[in-house]
Amino acid sequence: MEVLREKVEEEEAAEREEAAERAERAEKMERMMKPAEVSKEETIMTEDELRDLDKRLMAIEPPIPAEYPIINKALIDVTKLPPSYTTNSPKEEHLLLVADNFSRQYSHLCPDRVPLFLHPLNECNVLKFVSTTLRPTLMPYPELYNWDTCSQFVSDFLTMVPLLDPLKPPTHLYSSTTVLKYQKGNCFDFSNLLCSMLIGSGYDAYCVNGYGSLDLCLMDLTREVCPLTVKAKEAVKMAEKTIPKKYAIKPPRDLTSRFELEQEEKRLQEIKDLEEKRLREEEERLLEEEKSKPDPLHGLRVHAWVLVLAGKREVPESFFIDPLTARSYSTKDEHFLGIESLWNHKNYWINMQDCWNCCKDLVFDLGDPVRWEYMLLGTDKPHLSMADEDDEGLDDDDDIDDLAKEEEEKSFDMPPSWVAQIEITPEEFETRCPSGKKVIQYKKAQLEKWAPYLNSNGLVCRLTTYEDLQCTKVLEIKEWYQNREDMLELKHINKTTGLQVDYFKPGHPQALRVHSYKSMLPEMDRVMEFYEKIRVDGLIKREETPLTMTECYQGRSDFLSYRHINFGPRVKKLTQNSAESNPRPMVKITERFFRNPAKPADEDVAERVFLILEERIQLRYHCRDDYITSSKREFLRRTEVDSKGNKIIMTPDMCISFEVEPMEHTKKLLYQYETMIHLKNEEKLSRHQAWESELEVRSSQKVDVAGRGKGLRCAYPPLRAIKVLEILKLREEEEEAHTLTVSIYDTKRNEKSKEYREAMERVLHEEHLRQVEAQLDYLAPFLAQLPPGEKLTRWQAVRLKDECLSDFKQRLIDKANLIQARFEKETQELQKKQQWYQENQVTLTSEDEDLYLSYCSQAMFRIRILEQRLNRHKELAPLKYLALEEKLYKDPRLVDFVKGFV
Repeated sequence: MEVLREKVEEEEAAEREEAAERAERAEKMERMMKPAEVSKEETIMTEDELRDLDKRLMAIEPPIPAEYPIINKALIDVTKLPPSYTTNSPKEEHLLLVADNFSRQYSHLCPDRVPLFLHPLNECNVLKFVSTTLRPTLMPYPELYNWDTCSQFVSDFLTMVPLLDPLKPPTHLYSSTTVLKYQKGNCFDFSNLLCSMLIGSGYDAYCVNGYGSLDLCLMDLTREVCPLTVKAKEAVKMAEKTIPKKYAIKPPRDLTSRFELEQEEKRLQEIKDLEEKRLREEEERLLEEEKSKPDPLHGLRVHAWVLVLAGKREVPESFFIDPLTARSYSTKDEHFLGIESLWNHKNYWINMQDCWNCCKDLVFDLGDPVRWEYMLLGTDKPHLSMADEDDEGLDDDDDIDDLAKEEEEKSFDMPPSWVAQIEITPEEFETRCPSGKKVIQYKKAQLEKWAPYLNSNGLVCRLTTYEDLQCTKVLEIKEWYQNREDMLELKHINKTTGLQVDYFKPGHPQALRVHSYKSMLPEMDRVMEFYEKIRVDGLIKREETPLTMTECYQGRSDFLSYRHINFGPRVKKLTQNSAESNPRPMVKITERFFRNPAKPADEDVAERVFLILEERIQLRYHCRDDYITSSKREFLRRTEVDSKGNKIIMTPDMCISFEVEPMEHTKKLLYQYETMIHLKNEEKLSRHQAWESELEVRSSQKVDVAGRGKGLRCAYPPLRAIKVLEILKLREEEEEAHTLTVSIYDTKRNEKSKEYREAMERVLHEEHLRQVEAQLDYLAPFLAQLPPGEKLTRWQAVRLKDECLSDFKQRLIDKANLIQARFEKETQELQKKQQWYQENQVTLTSEDEDLYLSYCSQAMFRIRILEQRLNRHKELAPLKYLALEEKLYKDPRLVDFVKGFV
């Protein structure tokens, strides 16, 4: 009992503390919202002062705000809107009555809460329930199927207009079609459009009417970090601990002074503490600058946003979406200060939970009638099961049936939406931003967006990062491009270091992927990265400095992986020559190769160094398995003839070698001589390739080159010599031209497609004119015989009809006679040819017989065609005659005179 009594006392004490906290918060809110009380002495005023004050107050004319300044009503043509915009159906009228009754009950039970946002006016000043203003629509664009891209489109497409009264919901809620047409709206219009699109995409989305912070309501992102500046967190790899070896050599004894080390550590620690203190003070100063001023309307500003519940579309956790900025927030975020109500296209719910701790403690179980009071019974949310005590009285089936019938009678289904089908044209979807441009200011950053093809250089997005909060000193600039012919995708400019990095998509003429540089001038620091699978020579990276150039390869048939060239100072000449005629002298060329498993390790070169000034060539071979050393050779490159013209013979001192296993192989002098001759050719080739890589960019087929090592004949693949100078020249031309590509399916921008379409339309129009001209008046020749302007008589009309029919009949007979005459003529000529053949059959040659057979074949073909035409004419002639007779009877010029004639 004592334990129970202690628990009860603790609970009572906790309740008292909570009540005291609530009372204290209420007092603070009252002090904030109400003016300070004044003493009675201060309130004593004379009658003259009261009259004067009354006159001054009466003279003040308070400004009357516009009814709804978002969209000018004069621009809205009500006559072009569907009838559902201007009138209510009987079911909608019934719903408005239900909503009014629900609102009165709510005001009676909760008199201290604000009125419900149930049925605002639409653009035609007609009351419409908020749930019927939602029009679930699935857009025909794959980009609008997910919530993030969909909300980003709404945020970019519309221009935000703040609420007329920040403490009250708007009096009007326009349809999504009108909002899309004028591209303007407040937070409720944003939420209504976004919720309609999300529900159409399959999300469990709701419009929320609540309270938000000042930054949220005014779309102020100056204290938010731009999402494009946030770098992805890299996984930190733990350093593997090395296990000490049992027989490792002990390190030498450390003889340094410990006292001196301690003093040095103390000095460094003091410097570190001072630096940390300075950084801490600087951080506090920046936080003080960033801290916003206290909002006097904090907790009272009305805002609308979208709630997405977990469950549908594999959403793991419920979250909020601010439609103004397209940012997602947790349901416990401090920007959202409270919720009054929420709704979807099926029902309306009131929040019955306390929002003293913002939205952090809210439970979004809409099937719980204790936390969420619903308006219509026909909700798709499951209700909480009743307690066991309540179920005891409902055991009888009759009671259950009566209760089900009663609930069914009380239920009321939501009428369909009065809004027309939401449509977004391809042009609107591509343009996105109003007028094609939008600027968003973030903390120390500015984001600019443009529609595709709006800028001649293809720029669609630019992110400028600043060093200070006032955005005066630029740190770096990132620019995104689309539809560039040179496949440029991103340009990153660092204003501090002057480094510029260009990123390309696959398809660049030189297969460029990344180009880093500080200046477009040659022989400067730069790095070029290439798409390895596109280039046939396997070049993947090239680094250049004023005195060096390094190239990395991959996937080559000769296993070359690395080439490093060291240059010396250029020899100055009197005449001005280009870099091609006066190249930089090469001092050293280093080449490395991957392991070739088809060769022994002692014959497979791993590294080859050409010391050009010293006239030496150094070779290092790959290491054998389970060996720690590798074979090496060094050749002294001498001229083949001496000063007297005598041929120099290879001597042993011209080759210095180190063999891992000298007893296995003994390289003879002839082998060394052939190797040195081969290395001389390789040196010339390497120097030529390095010179080409430095100078120009052009496609050229390389000659097959002998492989490295004794008897190793290996051909290089056809190399595409992509050289530095021409790449730089090409990049300068691309930057100046910045030509944009147009898809063949873009009929508006594709000039060739447009010209072809106009030509086809012109041909169709001409064909139509020819058809109209072909439909001549069959009575025109006969009407021309009559005096002009004279009215037809009955006798003249009958005569015109008879003459027209007799003339047409005669034309049919003449056409039949013509076909019959041609048929008889072809038959007679064939008979004559056959008779000639019978008479001269013995004397005919093979060529004459071939000509005769060919003539007979063609004659028989013509005779069959004429026979078919004659038979067809005989079948169609009566039908044509009857068709003309029927036309004459129905002709408006003769119909009044020939009615009695059949």
